Amino acid sequence: MKVGLLSVIICLAGIAVAQTSSAKHDVGSGAADIGIGAAKGVGSAAKGAGKATVDLVTLHPINAAVDLGKGAANTGKHVGVGTVKGTAKIVRGTGKAIKHLF
Repeated sequence: MKVGLLSVIICLAGIAVAQTSSAKHDVGSGAADIGIGAAKGVGSAAKGAGKATVDLVTLHPINAAVDLGKGAANTGKHVGVGTVKGTAKIVRGTGKAIKHLF
């Protein structure tokens, strides 16, 4: 799915390059939002896993499970929000680019 999404982003960015700066900006900032969401998700996963590891070492398995669950939930939230915001901007920029052609 990531490869397909990346291909779509590249194609849409190529369309927008020849169009108005507004369309290019929307597509570019949409791709950036997707990347930022993924980066925040990785950070949340690492933070949750780190806390869970510390809790396991200090013999607190329940806290470890809670921290791991929080990290996973935050990861999903960040990736989901970034993907939705980014996709919306890319669609808006593509619409502007196509509208400009006609």
